[in-house]
Amino acid sequence: MDTLLDLLSKVSDFIWGPPLLILLVGTGIFLTARLGIIQLRLLPYSLKLVFSRNHDKKSDGDISHFQALMTAMAGTVGVGNIVGVATAVTLGGPGAIFWMWLAGFFGMATKYGEAILAVKYRVKDSHGQMAGGPMYYLERGLKQKWLGVLFAIFGALAAFGIGNGTQSKAVADVMYDNFSVPYWVSGIALVIFAGAVILGGIKSIGKVTAFFVPIMAVFYIIAGLIVLIMNIELVPETFGIIFEAAFSSESAAGGAVGAAIRFGIARGLFSNEAGLGSAPIAAAAAKTDIPGRQALVSMTQVLFDTIFICSITGITIVMSGKWEDSSIDAGALTASAFGELLGDPGSLIISIGLLFFASSTILGWGYYGEKCFQYLFKNPAAVRAYRIVFVLFIFVGATASLEVIWVFADVLNGLMAIPNLIGLIGLSGIIVFETKRLLNKREEERAEG
Repeated sequence: MDTLLDLLSKVSDFIWGPPLLILLVGTGIFLTARLGIIQLRLLPYSLKLVFSRNHDKKSDGDISHFQALMTAMAGTVGVGNIVGVATAVTLGGPGAIFWMWLAGFFGMATKYGEAILAVKYRVKDSHGQMAGGPMYYLERGLKQKWLGVLFAIFGALAAFGIGNGTQSKAVADVMYDNFSVPYWVSGIALVIFAGAVILGGIKSIGKVTAFFVPIMAVFYIIAGLIVLIMNIELVPETFGIIFEAAFSSESAAGGAVGAAIRFGIARGLFSNEAGLGSAPIAAAAAKTDIPGRQALVSMTQVLFDTIFICSITGITIVMSGKWEDSSIDAGALTASAFGELLGDPGSLIISIGLLFFASSTILGWGYYGEKCFQYLFKNPAAVRAYRIVFVLFIFVGATASLEVIWVFADVLNGLMAIPNLIGLIGLSGIIVFETKRLLNKREEERAEG
């Protein structure tokens, strides 16, 4: 087992090395330039669309703009927002946070492009529900079905790691460490909860995440703001440390500025999944009259995920000074930082945050994996079987040590990104065209009053 783990770790390090990171960020920069910095120009309008629940009710689709966004956020706001950011600071120093912000900024354009293509090339399945995502725009837009098949294989398998085993294990750890709940009890409870939602399909997932995700996000953001307010005198110094370390040759212990760049970008993109191709699967289910409208809503996912939630984690860690203590493992660093600044309630806040974040990720990735599997096997019985296996695997994840599965999922996530980024670059002209159509539609609506 150790030999397999070592092998997978080396493969993961290779896949998530500089070439893929450059491709991920480069795609974001490329789309930002082609779209005229759309993440700034149309941000106010996109935020308006997020909270305009009545818009596009009569359009094709299964769920609202807001529900599609919350389903996507359920899939991305998970362990990575707490442990992943801590890992970035541990390995890359405080400067990693700056590079995480930069990756998030360009990632907004990537997320926008993914969603446009997902809605543009979506199809109706045998049940009359929408099915879309990279596998469909690679086949129907780029005319490269083999890339779509590869993406679907990677996505269907990766769901068991990033969106299942690692998340259920995190929940079980929290319940055991804080409340002495046996791992098997947490596993059964998660199976019942997730099964009741996932087996109900996207409408069920959309309703639950639309209620669940805003509560957990607001809870964590408020906790972070309390930390900042209570330690307001440390804020200027903290930001000074972050910006100085971002370009310092001593940005990480024994490392250099390259470590800050690598781990900041890698963990930022790993958290918000811009370029990975997962979130557009949820965007494709949205009720919308024009692809660009849902794309603007999807774009805000990176804003909420990276710029807000991940920033709270990173700033708190740097503010506490705990990142300099090499004896603290990355998995415990965030809880230690909150505990340092808020006392015992701080650690409890992180435990509750992990509980909510990880549970919601299971729901989002359950849908992603199912849709990838549906693309490969059109048989409804096979899709139902996938749902059942996915739900049952939650118990395995909660009760077993799955370090190999975590690294395997890391490999699959990187492999998912490659065909997706090829599709985004190859279909960038379509993204620009649909953006112009959106802007024209908006001008018409303004003229009509």
